[in-house]
Amino acid sequence: MESPIGITGAKGDARPRKRRRIRLLSRTDKIVLSVMVGIPTLIQLVLIWIPTVLSIGLSFVRWNGLDLSDIKAAGVSNYSYVFKDYPPFWPAVQHNVLWLVFLAVIATPLGLLLAVLLDQNIRGSKIYQSIFFIPVMLSLALIGIIWQLFYQKDNGLLNFLLGTAGTPQAVDWFGDSDVNIWAALIAATWRHAGYVMILYLAGLKGVDASLKEAASLDGANAYQTFFRIVFPAMRPINIVIVVITIIESLRAFDIVYVINRGTNGLELISALVIQNLVGEGQVIGVGSALAVILLVISLVPIVFYLSRAFGKEKV
Repeated sequence: MESPIGITGAKGDARPRKRRRIRLLSRTDKIVLSVMVGIPTLIQLVLIWIPTVLSIGLSFVRWNGLDLSDIKAAGVSNYSYVFKDYPPFWPAVQHNVLWLVFLAVIATPLGLLLAVLLDQNIRGSKIYQSIFFIPVMLSLALIGIIWQLFYQKDNGLLNFLLGTAGTPQAVDWFGDSDVNIWAALIAATWRHAGYVMILYLAGLKGVDASLKEAASLDGANAYQTFFRIVFPAMRPINIVIVVITIIESLRAFDIVYVINRGTNGLELISALVIQNLVGEGQVIGVGSALAVILLVISLVPIVFYLSRAFGKEKV
């Protein structure tokens, strides 16, 4: 027996379906969308892309930064000068590499260790997380000032604890070119370890608990479970942390600039950029060339991360 039209039968629904009406954007919607897209785009253009393009252009000229009529084409002579005849450049490269190695070997494993310990649901875990995360919320310039109080030669806490404060044996931690880079690295580690800790804590919370249970049933101990099951499962977090560590080593600037403006053993590429672009004796072309070199180096980990994050795996 056939079902009457409009009544659901055994073979399906014979009722006519209504067509969905596509809602057109009103004038107000268009204005709101234009503002939401336009303002961030304008900010990106004004603060990032236009200065980047200008820096690339200025790296090929000679200019004192004052008289526009004094701009002269220089070709690649600024880059040649930086690589061959600019004394602080290669020490700055070495210090940036040292910064990267120190953060990768000391600060990042320390952050991972803190995350693993705080993931054990110990008493007061939230308080400890807040304590270790506080440095992340502070600017590197403020961290430099805080550690200056700790490292001062005459009244610093460290020399006081060593019993050398106010004596000829007191170490000038930030003034001695043989030790100031290590003092600055410890200050940077204080901040970086807290950042890594929070990222790994988030990763640990996202690991399926059944994986740990299965490893335990197979007889794996805690060490084997972590490094063979948990750590590989956090691969996306590991990639993010690798990229962040590389970028942090390249953009390191605030601490060394607060200490001694990036001189006397604390030369970094970012500090050399500012030294050549700001203040007396500025050399716009050389500073711009240094900025472009830093940009190119920074693009390597960024491209690596984006290719990993958005690349589609072939099935």
